[in-house]
Amino acid sequence: MARLSKQQLTALQKKLGTDQAIGDKVGVTRQAIHQLRNKYGIDSLIAKNAERNKKILGMYKGGKTGTDIAKKFELSVSQTYRIISLAGKGKKKK
Repeated sequence: MARLSKQQLTALQKKLGTDQAIGDKVGVTRQAIHQLRNKYGIDSLIAKNAERNKKILGMYKGGKTGTDIAKKFELSVSQTYRIISLAGKGKKKK
């Protein structure tokens, strides 16, 4: 298991975003980072995506363009439309 403090892991998560990126940076697997996050009680950034996706869909239904939404949430336009498509069908991304 990686020897990272809770503070170090939180800082890396804010900077790098994903367990995979953190694992690559510190030389361990994505799974090791996942286990460490669970041990420290740190939620994945992905856990917040459901709320974000509802906001994106609402903005789109309210008339905002995919490009405007992508800029606001710092996403690519294609990722934004993928979220809109999946959220509009009531599907969750696995």
